[in-house]
Amino acid sequence: MKYILSIISALFLFSSCTKMLEEEPQSIAEELFYNTPAEVETGLNAIYTPVRGSGNFGALYECQLEIYAEYLYGRGSHAPLNDYKGLDNTNITRIAGMWSTFYEAIRNANIIIRRAPEATALTEAQISRYVGEARFLRALWYFHLVRNWGGVPIRDIDNMDAIDVPRSSEADVYNVIVEDLLYAEANLPDAPRLIGTPSLWSAKTVLADVYMNLHQYDKARDKALEVINSNKFSLVNVAVADDFDKLFGPEIVTSTEEIFYLKYSRTPSGQGFSYPQYTHYPGAGYYPPGGYYTFYSDTEENLFIKNWDKNDLRYAFNWYGQTFGLGPNTILNKKFSDRVTTTAGGNDFPMYRYADVLLFYAESVAQAGTVPTLDAMEKLNMVHRRAYGKNPTVADPTVDFNLADYAGKQAFIDLVVKERGYENCAEAKRWHDLKRLGIAKEAVQASKGVVMEDKHLLWPIPTIELNYNKAIDPVADQNPGY
Repeated sequence: MKYILSIISALFLFSSCTKMLEEEPQSIAEELFYNTPAEVETGLNAIYTPVRGSGNFGALYECQLEIYAEYLYGRGSHAPLNDYKGLDNTNITRIAGMWSTFYEAIRNANIIIRRAPEATALTEAQISRYVGEARFLRALWYFHLVRNWGGVPIRDIDNMDAIDVPRSSEADVYNVIVEDLLYAEANLPDAPRLIGTPSLWSAKTVLADVYMNLHQYDKARDKALEVINSNKFSLVNVAVADDFDKLFGPEIVTSTEEIFYLKYSRTPSGQGFSYPQYTHYPGAGYYPPGGYYTFYSDTEENLFIKNWDKNDLRYAFNWYGQTFGLGPNTILNKKFSDRVTTTAGGNDFPMYRYADVLLFYAESVAQAGTVPTLDAMEKLNMVHRRAYGKNPTVADPTVDFNLADYAGKQAFIDLVVKERGYENCAEAKRWHDLKRLGIAKEAVQASKGVVMEDKHLLWPIPTIELNYNKAIDPVADQNPGY
């Protein structure tokens, strides 16, 4: 059984310190605690804790973003998301919880960034690495904030204890993100300190993603290529659909494809991945404790699903038929399954993997230039070959795309975006891609037949922030439509 002892034990150790940091940020925790490597690493681990819970990346964040994608429909309290008219009160409450956990994690990062340089038992090299990890994580959480809410308050080491912090522009938030990631890239180690923590290659990968969202595709291309040319990562080979469990299964500790994952484990209690509970049907066999089957799709009515080549092994791996009153064509997603657990899933959440980098590179080459290249097509074909059980690094005319058929810039970009949709299904990445490309409304209308309101593209600034942060005007600073 997978067991990530080092990071889990540190998280438990830090649980008592978290309360002190929240209630008395200037007391013993800040003044006496962050001096030794063990103490600072405990603090670093606490940056992961808030967002790993079921209210964020542990389950609900993926559910929210996946239902927005054009291939899934929400059930129960998530059903209002199908209307694409913004958020109802239940879902506003959910995203407020996500906001809070992102900022809690950012606060924990700020503490390390502020205190580690003052540590009495650390070398300069250790300080740089620890601050690099904290700044990587701070950037990552701000990256998720800015894509979902737009401009947000920037809380850093200078104002981390302030309540009244004005809303910054998206450009200013992205400036902080890029600055943090460049520092992380320069100071993180070649290999992570623990499985599940970032390396300099993680920083380069997130930079590529950030540059794509800034439409600086030349920079995105170059960062992705640096990761590719490092030769430190490779696609995991598959021969049959179930082999994708070598990437996503609950027993996998790490793989050659992992660049940065959030790590979960069935044991000890409280460290499991809750997302499978939300995806599966009770008694289906993919998650024995039962499930909420929060979202579903349809093999005939949904064009994204209907047009997916059924010979693609990713299709068989991702979907299973399950009727529960919505017709015989109903399907549920099974990418994250744990068939033996009695508590919570042991699967990890793949924030960034090598397939992402290959597709980042392929798209960015075309976006930054006038036409796609043979090398960009080769990187795309590597992912596509693996999807059909072929060796990713060996050309195969039976499945390879031909550049001549997609020689136009937009035709090639559309092909990469489609491939990324299939590759990242259920990984909470599709919605952000559709928004970045400006095609969210078009994709939803084409596949679901729903006209999206503009307000649905952003989440509302939570009431808890508006009530207590007097530097934000609840009317003028709120996102449109809320």
